[in-house]
Amino acid sequence: MMCRGWRLFVAGMAFAVAIPLLAACDYGGPGSVGSGSEATSTSPGTITVEVNQSRDQYGKQAILLQLTNTTESPVTVTGARLHSVLFQSDISWEPSEGSLELPPRQPKSLPVTLPAAACGTQEASTELTAGITYSVPGKAPVEQNTSASDPFGVLSRNAGELCLATAAAAVVTIVLDSGLEVAADGRTAVVRLVMTPAGPGSGTEQLTIESIDETTLLAQTPTAPWPRNVTLGAAKQELPLTIRPARCDPHAVAEDKVGTLLPLRVAVGNRKGVLKIPAPDDLRGRIYDFVTASCAPAG
Repeated sequence: MMCRGWRLFVAGMAFAVAIPLLAACDYGGPGSVGSGSEATSTSPGTITVEVNQSRDQYGKQAILLQLTNTTESPVTVTGARLHSVLFQSDISWEPSEGSLELPPRQPKSLPVTLPAAACGTQEASTELTAGITYSVPGKAPVEQNTSASDPFGVLSRNAGELCLATAAAAVVTIVLDSGLEVAADGRTAVVRLVMTPAGPGSGTEQLTIESIDETTLLAQTPTAPWPRNVTLGAAKQELPLTIRPARCDPHAVAEDKVGTLLPLRVAVGNRKGVLKIPAPDDLRGRIYDFVTASCAPAG
């Protein structure tokens, strides 16, 4: 009797252990790799995503998505998207030639254009989620959903700039004229900031240029400082700005990225910030020529 009872006990234990093992078996159901359908991975360990921005993207509504392959094998990426509540739609990237190979343990930076900012967002969350579609050799593509990082606050800064630009454009259009008036001695020049009201339907808002920042290439002169606290609204205005080279080292023009972006510190409605006014192509070339000539040794 004792032996028979022991055999029954062992058989019962074996049955109990078998149940969870059977439940864990993969029979090729929906969503499984064995069924041949695309799988979804939530593992954050394969590809990491970080937001950055190069200097030559400043003021151009563009950023970089930096993808890093954390594995020891190459992976092929066919799409990437980033979701942030700061923008009206996802920030998306698709390769121009079908796919992009990420080598093991190496990052690659992908330029993307920012969508319209969600300017009505209050107390926006800084949480970012990313979706990366990729494959490894011999495997079906998967989509990895993971968190992303923005260590330098690139998205918040750009969203703020876009919303400020939208608010400003509703009041006035601000551009730099393409002309450049160089002084007789060649040491200074004048650029003109042209401000045109948006139109009769632009409302009662006013925009105030509180100050104008110098750039890495251009500075104001002690005898003709740039104006402050200029309020714009119903009438077209022009501001002449006397400029001089901010630096004369050999790399000033050759390595310039943002020296011809004029930063205006403005207030419009309940927003304050920096509005960057780009020089048109013709003016940018003239400024480079002026700086080069002004910095040349006399004689």
